Amino acid sequence: MNGAESLVHTLLETGVDVCFTNPGTSEMHFVSALDRIPGMRCVLGLFEGVVTGAADGYWRIAERPASTLLHLGPGLGNGLANLHNARKARSGIVNVVGEHATYHIPLNAPLTSDIEGVARPMSHWVHTSRSADDIATDGRAAVAQARTAPGQIATLILPADTAWGTVSAGAAAPRGPLTVAAPRAVADERVAAAAQALGPDTLLLLGGHALRESPLARAGRIAAKTGCAVMSEFAAARVQRGAGRVAALRVPYVVEAAQAALSRFRRIVLVGATPPVAFFAYPDKPSLLAPPACEFITLAEVDEDLDGALAALADRLGASALAPAGVAQARRLSASELPTGAVSSEGVAAILSSLLPENAIVVDESVTFGRAFSAATAGAPPHDWLTGTGGSIGFAMPVAVGAAIAAPDRRVVVLEGDGSGMYTLQALWTMAREGLNATVVVFANRAYQILRGEFLGVGAGEPGPRASQMLSLDSPALDWLSLARGMGVSATRADTLGDFAQQFARSVATPGPTLIELVI
Repeated sequence: MNGAESLVHTLLETGVDVCFTNPGTSEMHFVSALDRIPGMRCVLGLFEGVVTGAADGYWRIAERPASTLLHLGPGLGNGLANLHNARKARSGIVNVVGEHATYHIPLNAPLTSDIEGVARPMSHWVHTSRSADDIATDGRAAVAQARTAPGQIATLILPADTAWGTVSAGAAAPRGPLTVAAPRAVADERVAAAAQALGPDTLLLLGGHALRESPLARAGRIAAKTGCAVMSEFAAARVQRGAGRVAALRVPYVVEAAQAALSRFRRIVLVGATPPVAFFAYPDKPSLLAPPACEFITLAEVDEDLDGALAALADRLGASALAPAGVAQARRLSASELPTGAVSSEGVAAILSSLLPENAIVVDESVTFGRAFSAATAGAPPHDWLTGTGGSIGFAMPVAVGAAIAAPDRRVVVLEGDGSGMYTLQALWTMAREGLNATVVVFANRAYQILRGEFLGVGAGEPGPRASQMLSLDSPALDWLSLARGMGVSATRADTLGDFAQQFARSVATPGPTLIELVI
């Protein structure tokens, strides 16, 4: 058995059975091992940002890591933006990165680079295997790191000669499933402090696993008892929401809107969340969004047992048996009631709320056009809502690939801006090749609309001709129908709400991937 085969066996034994790949010469022995050893689903991405984003999406839904297979330092570098997003989402990923053979590295061939240096800023754990005998142990360590609560990025670098080298007959290879430590319990003192702080002028701010259905229900019971408000961090990796579930509206993105939403709170109790801050610094605007005198009380850190902490808090307050406050009511229009006419954000939200399939997975990168979608779709059928966590655009279609592979029986709906979609449109090809049940809605405003707002927000004045050209996507206009069809995905274009409703209903009922370009 060679080192590459040893690693494939190790990944499978530790529960890693999906590999998102974009390999090169240095990884061919690993590709050969994947070819000959049954059990691993191998998914090709045509760009490394698709590969790393797909691994992020897989973790968010499956709650176990996938592996990636990337080619040397430049291949890893191409995937860093979505590894940044995955790190902020606290997703667990095992990156396998090929390296030149150890004796070839000193020759400084064109693709030689400091792979550990490239990996370190976006990884929690980085290691280079030194021999074929070490790979099984190193692979187990990588998976253990990836599965460490709440989820970590582990990067294992595999020199080519360790991959093709023969494992010694006497090398001791660890076997069997990993034992993963449970998240740490929260101290009673913090539960008592949070209970003391809660009241009508207090916000319970949730992040991480606290945005799953069970902890949200506990938060709703606490709100029913104390009168506190419940909200979500703006950058939420996964929220289980919809009719019958407790609604936790997101802290707004825009500084003024966030300040208004938080202005009445004297205390904010953090549950897997951090104090809300602006995405950027703006002249004459605060970076911290809560009122200056607001007190922050931490009930639980993101790597702790968030559901257990909320359960303990509800018990302490005598709220465990109460009906939760803030449960979203169903909001579905009949076919005859669906909005028609000119496209608007409100109209699209009403259509999504009415036509979204039950148990769908929504991946939201609608950026400016969709800022009101969260509140307006709270009464849709129960679903998961995945958002960008690291601010690096181009995450949605790759994350949708991973989510669809993790949950093949669920419809994945991508809400995508045309500018951000261009970063990783290669994901459409992977959707087509894998036959994924995905509906991609591209909001085509022919501009980087968010940057127009940011231009004004930072006080840069009104954009002139050259600035406007850098913020627009016309001349030529992007043709998403041609782009999608060129990737093997059927596509339609909608110019009205009526057209969009018809096309969306047809898409979510049709197996496989489709794209709708909605002109706005």
